[in-house]
Order: sequence, then C-alpha cells, then structure tokens
Amino acid sequence: MNEPQPIEQNGQRVLTTEQLAELYGTTPDRIKQNFQRNSQKFFEGTHYYLLEGNALKEFKNQVSNSSLVADRTAHLYLWTRRGAARHSKMLGTDQAWDMFDSLEENYFNPKSQLNLQGLSPQTKFAIQAAQAMAEQERKLTQVEHKVDAISDIVATSTMDWRKATRDLIHRIAKVRQGDYRITQGDIYKDVDDRAGAALNIRLTNLRRRMAEEGQSKSKRDKTNKVDVIGNDKRLIEIYMAVVKDHAIKYRVWDDEY
Repeated sequence: MNEPQPIEQNGQRVLTTEQLAELYGTTPDRIKQNFQRNSQKFFEGTHYYLLEGNALKEFKNQVSNSSLVADRTAHLYLWTRRGAARHSKMLGTDQAWDMFDSLEENYFNPKSQLNLQGLSPQTKFAIQAAQAMAEQERKLTQVEHKVDAISDIVATSTMDWRKATRDLIHRIAKVRQGDYRITQGDIYKDVDDRAGAALNIRLTNLRRRMAEEGQSKSKRDKTNKVDVIGNDKRLIEIYMAVVKDHAIKYRVWDDEY
C-alpha cells in the first residue's frame, strides 16, 4: 500500500474524506452520501472530527505544504480508524475491505522499534509481554471488524445474513475438523441458552402453522431452525452474536493475519 500522508488529530491518526475515497476506490461524494444517509451510526470524537473556524485554520497551517485541504474549505471531516472501518463496511467492496485491513496494519498502527539492549531480563520480558498483548488486541479488532459487518447487512436482505452466517459456520466446522451439522447444532444450543428460545418447540409450532395454512409437507420438512430465527429480529441478532463468538473462539481468521 502507498501509505497516505500521515495526519493526526487529538493524538490519533486520521484521514480526510478525499484520502479515504482514493484508498477505497470511490469518490468523495460517495463517502459523504454514505455518511449523510447513516449519520446516526457515526459519533463525533469516535468516528470522526469536524473542524471549523479556528480549529480548521490551525489544521490548514499544519498541512500548508500539501493539497489535503482546498483553500476555500469551510469545514473538514477527519475520519478515525473506527470511522474508516465503518465506511469500508458501508461500501462493501473487496478493495474497501482489503484496504482497511492494510490501513489497520500499517497506517493506524505505525510500528515503532524498541531498543531492548542493556535492559534487565525482567524488563525485557515485561515489554515483550505487553507487545504480545497489543498484537493480540490488534488481531481481535481486525476480526471484530469483519464479523461486525454481519450486523450491518441484517437490514438489507434476509438472504444476506443467512449466507454470511452459513459461510462462517462452514469455516468453523473446517477448523474443528468436524461436520457442519454438529457445529450448527452447537450454535443452536448456545442460542437456546442465551435467548431461552426453545428452538425445537418453535420449529414444531412453525411447521404446525404451515400445515394449517395448507403448505406442502415437502416445504414443511425443509423448514429449519434458521427459518424460526428469521422470524424474530431479536433471535437473528443473538444467532449472529453466537456465530461470531464461535468464529473468534476457533480463530477462523488466524491464517489471514
């Protein structure tokens, strides 16, 4: 990745809308539209900083030798790591996903080399342990970024969340070197425990209602617990959370990082 010019606000790396658009292979207008349509999902100070007035003047002075800010700009949005993550989810393209992973790895987490020479073994161990913990946290953040997208797509299409969770369950089963149905059964059990759902009873009741409505036996037989879950938004959210937890537990993305 050709790393963008580093800029910081309030002690953290940020990106302008133009930088984000170029990196994600889209236009600044598309970034702005996505923000406007989903403004309730963005929080100032967490996902972005809005610079106006004197704050904007000071920022322009800091980057006076670059083309980051047009001269006549009246206000400027600076996107944090979490804001950049949210935009990559909304765009949903392979380039946006892959580029955010690269930004996460390189731009938002610049590596610094510590000189451990001359330190005591105890101090070296403490520093190395802290670095290992930080690396694990970084990996977990990347995993969360991937799996949290399932929550974002739930509002778009019934089939999207079904496919997303099904693909994850296949990956979990592969890591476990087990049968898909066994893995699915374990997930259903956790959903029952977490939601007090009694999916078996709900499935029986659903099939009974289908029979009363005159639907064919073959269609009733094909109806499963995912169909039960799909009829209850709360269950969908719990189901996705359980699948996410299993994916993290079995570290299905370890080979990607």
